[in-house]
Amino acid sequence: MTHLWRLRALIRPYLWHVLLSLLLLLILTGLSLVVPEIIRQVIDVGLVQGQVKLLLQSALIILGIGAVNATLSYFQRYLSEWIARHVGYDLRNRLYDHIQHLSFTYHDHSQTGQLISRCIEDVRSIEAFTGTGVVELVRVVVLLTGVVTLLFVSNARLAAIALLPMIPLMLMTSNFGRRIGRYFWHVDNALGDLSARLQENASGVQVVRAFAREPYEIERFRQGNRVLFNARVAVLGEWSKIMPTTNLLIAAGTILILWFGGQMALEGQISIGELVAFNAYVLMLSGPAQQLTWLVNAAGEAVAGSQRVFEVLDTDPQIQTPPQAVVLPPLSGKVEFRDVSFQYRGESSTALQGINLSVQPNQIIALIGSTGSGKTSLINLIPRFYDVSQGAVLVDDQDVRQVDLVSLRQQIGIVLQTSLLFSSSVRENIAYGRPQASLDEVIAAAQAAQAHEFIQQLPDGYDTVVGERGVTLSGGQRQRIAIARALLMDPRILILDDSTSSVDTQTERLIQKALEYLMQGRTTFVIAHRLSTVRRADLILVMEHGRVVERGTHAELITQNGPYREIYDLQLCDQESFRAEIESLADQPKPRIPAAKSGGVE
Repeated sequence: MTHLWRLRALIRPYLWHVLLSLLLLLILTGLSLVVPEIIRQVIDVGLVQGQVKLLLQSALIILGIGAVNATLSYFQRYLSEWIARHVGYDLRNRLYDHIQHLSFTYHDHSQTGQLISRCIEDVRSIEAFTGTGVVELVRVVVLLTGVVTLLFVSNARLAAIALLPMIPLMLMTSNFGRRIGRYFWHVDNALGDLSARLQENASGVQVVRAFAREPYEIERFRQGNRVLFNARVAVLGEWSKIMPTTNLLIAAGTILILWFGGQMALEGQISIGELVAFNAYVLMLSGPAQQLTWLVNAAGEAVAGSQRVFEVLDTDPQIQTPPQAVVLPPLSGKVEFRDVSFQYRGESSTALQGINLSVQPNQIIALIGSTGSGKTSLINLIPRFYDVSQGAVLVDDQDVRQVDLVSLRQQIGIVLQTSLLFSSSVRENIAYGRPQASLDEVIAAAQAAQAHEFIQQLPDGYDTVVGERGVTLSGGQRQRIAIARALLMDPRILILDDSTSSVDTQTERLIQKALEYLMQGRTTFVIAHRLSTVRRADLILVMEHGRVVERGTHAELITQNGPYREIYDLQLCDQESFRAEIESLADQPKPRIPAAKSGGVE
């Protein structure tokens, strides 16, 4: 319940609406408590004494109470649901905003489906409880208090007898409330796992189809669905145990009233009207008693949901702008690594160790090495996606941990190996970093990125909506749009993460031409597996196991018998030999082909 209590901060902005809803609730409860007393007057006075006028007046009063009750119930229900929807809206926005600011380390260890489930399903359970649940809980408490008070005022002895079955009911409900939260926790986790499985399968549908693994994925989903089903059935089992018992105990209360109250009426201790009114009050407890069980169930679901939501909200972003951070002016592009070491959270080995590097403005730095050598880890430290474990990364002599993150990242352009596009128009994807950019600026960036020609051929040109993750475009087209997106930001520092490794030769030529334009006048870090991409670099770093094992220009490294020369021999030497052989063949005279004889076939 501690997590539910924390929701009061979300309700506080709507305090006056809550108070008005509670006022309407009190009026409605008071009106419902008046009706049994009117029925007593009808029986004891109207029927016994034959006052027809009282019968008519009572009927009109009950009709008026019903009309007022219906009107106020409409406004009260609308107001409570309005509050609930606003609480859900605010909480969902707050949760999404917090997720956006959580560090890469958190997302490295979190399932996307679990986060989706917390934003949607868990917030929905909290929203439902803060709307209907809290209001109904207040109504039940007020009604129970009012009914019990009136029963004891009317006849304390009979009230004590009638309420005896309520004691085990309250004990059962309390025990049910303590258990049900744990069951809903399992339900929410199972739903999160199923959402993660569905999201993963939808993203990798091409791989599933390519390897004909549909039966396997269907079985995996069925197993996850079975876990969710079993968790929900467990909740249903707990619910089904308490509901019949609740009805039985309420029926027992009515039997006690009829038995003991009937004897008291026969002895003249109470009137028939008092007995009927007394029984009516007890029957009024049946609804709240049953609803109390439902409320405990809803509260358990909300407790589990709020626990999962606050688990995310209580996670502090490891990477955030420090107090009194330096807002970076336009950068010159100088980057420095001072004795940098880095280790991912939860990993036993270091990803980077002892990195020292000084990069001057407008230099091109190429990083090569085998998979897992630390290239991507190194460049991820520049925009401060992660923080160093030791040492410091400086941009224009400013430690990136001491500067404003927005002012840092707005001056860094990144083109990834598999560039993500959003399900929006081509124009919006290019202008993602600068939403205010004009169409002319977008077109200019696309032209420089060698993308304008194919964009014009799309059905709606720059207004064409691409599919999810840009699947309606080819890999080369997505890359060129990503380059245009980086160009439009006009960054001083550029990071290219193996941007041409997965495209054909012709597309690579177009992308290389776009990259040459993009790299002009910028400090550029290039990760590449093809040496043809890095030969023009001012400095080449060869990395192995998180360390820089070689550094220098292409001309310098090619003369050394180190890892770079080995890579060169594997890639460029054979290519250059093949090219030379083709050129030599082109220089040789072509053999003469005898002309065909005329005169037809002999």
